[in-house]
Amino acid sequence: MKGRNTWIARSAALAVLPLAIGMAYADEPQPEHKDVSPAEIRYQGSASSPLADVEMYQDVNPKAPAMSKTEFDKARQIYFQRCAGCHGVLRKGATGKALTPDKTLPKGSEYLKVFIKYGSAAGMPNWGTSGELTDDEVDLMARYIQQTPPQPPEFGLKEMKETWKVVVPVAQRPTRKMNNYNISNIFSTTLRDSGEVAVIDGDTKKIINIVKTGYAVHISRLSASGRYLFVIGRDAKVNMIDLWMEKPDTVAEIRTGLEARSVETSKYKGYEDKYAIAGSYWPPQYVIMKGDTLEPLKIVSTRGVTVDTQDYHPEPRVASIVASHFKPEFLVNVKETGKTLLVNYSDINALASTEIGSARFLHDGGFDSTLRYFLVAANQSNKIAVIDTKEGKLAGLVEVGKIPHPGRGANFMHPKYGPVWATGDLGDEQIALIGTDPAKHKQYAWKMVDTLKSQGGGSLFIKTHPKSRHLYVDNPLNPDPKINQTVAVYELGNLAAGYKVLPIGEWAGISDDGAKRVVQPEYNKAGDEVWFSVWSAKNKESAVVVVDDKSLKLKAVIKDPRLITPTGKFNVTNTQHDIY
Repeated sequence: MKGRNTWIARSAALAVLPLAIGMAYADEPQPEHKDVSPAEIRYQGSASSPLADVEMYQDVNPKAPAMSKTEFDKARQIYFQRCAGCHGVLRKGATGKALTPDKTLPKGSEYLKVFIKYGSAAGMPNWGTSGELTDDEVDLMARYIQQTPPQPPEFGLKEMKETWKVVVPVAQRPTRKMNNYNISNIFSTTLRDSGEVAVIDGDTKKIINIVKTGYAVHISRLSASGRYLFVIGRDAKVNMIDLWMEKPDTVAEIRTGLEARSVETSKYKGYEDKYAIAGSYWPPQYVIMKGDTLEPLKIVSTRGVTVDTQDYHPEPRVASIVASHFKPEFLVNVKETGKTLLVNYSDINALASTEIGSARFLHDGGFDSTLRYFLVAANQSNKIAVIDTKEGKLAGLVEVGKIPHPGRGANFMHPKYGPVWATGDLGDEQIALIGTDPAKHKQYAWKMVDTLKSQGGGSLFIKTHPKSRHLYVDNPLNPDPKINQTVAVYELGNLAAGYKVLPIGEWAGISDDGAKRVVQPEYNKAGDEVWFSVWSAKNKESAVVVVDDKSLKLKAVIKDPRLITPTGKFNVTNTQHDIY
């Protein structure tokens, strides 16, 4: 089996993750997947779970096929590297169907082996015929999913405090900025497969420091003051980096669970830099911490019932968290139950939480231009939920394209519809424009008012800036190199003209044998530059390409052997103030 760090460089034929071995138990094997695009399959297999390396208890089920401890451990690792993201840690189903023994035992090993090897039109990749699994491994996985699912350990206050380190105590930190960097234009750049972030000077395009972090940092967030940078890895390790230091570096760290995606800080007036919050995939929970030391203070489980069928779900993962600008609240988006929790942190000893149901599989999103409304993708439901953070209620639920993936989305003024927010899709070539002004453009508010055609599916991020006249859309998970190595750019004043293609991968000037996937446009503070990651495999050369937003010409290329698989980039000012 290939390591977990090489998925993004694989060819389009590579089926990385079973979307649903049980989405439809068809009568005949189907080697093609007509209903599931390669981009969707790539997305679902975007990273292995850190739980692959966690020791778990084997509960021998007398009804299940025999498995030795060695076989069980190997199969467990394959499952968490490939399948847990869709079927869930406990195999009770997430975006994919449940794979618990009550479902799999009646089918039997031979029946299951056919589906694992050949796949199905409903979305199950052809593991065997694609060459990803040998016949022995297909047999191994068919027997494994008939076993009692092993449960990872919980991760509570005791476990968190054992990982908590205050590297530089508050009293020993600088009382003023000790460097000459323009920290408001610094970029925190994820070096996914090396477990690091590169702190890059946006003015000089030079690397300030490479900071060791957790595995595959998912996001970077800023404290309200802009002094502290918070990053979280998929292994739930949080690093707090002080940008005032002579060389910005970690001053505190903690692991908040065994797998995670989200971190945020308190932004409301009077609570600036007071609290930080991290949400976990496993265990399904969030924790509120001190904003200056990361000391864990309050842990809250997110286990509960789903918004639609009202069934209990044991594993509702915290997908994203944002801080309200109107109240002392965090918006905690819970994927499997389809609920946004408005967590009031004004008194964490009497924590108040308002539950807003919208649609299942909430993922990521961003604010509208007024910062009042939060728009979050319920990606497998093909909807965008709109949360009114001032009134504390659901303002709208908008049908969009197939598997919306906005990142934070993009806000701009449309000549007909007024202020709109845009998202691209993973599953199709559509870009949805949603009206966001219920005051002056009520007839368009919380409706998909228009669509744009992009280069194709596989889009992860869409971006513009208040000072820009352009809209950029990436397609890094599209199987066509002509698409995934380029970016589409639209003229906001003439959207009907379509897009212009910028050859970002070519401009990078890196080795030809790398994947060179272009991902996540990010503006600088001034809004006159756009930065792109050109992402190749861990053992290949990567780069960051800087484009002049006015001329759409190449401005700079940042190359360095330390830039290993650069992906997300987060400008301090834009991230601090939710500008996108």
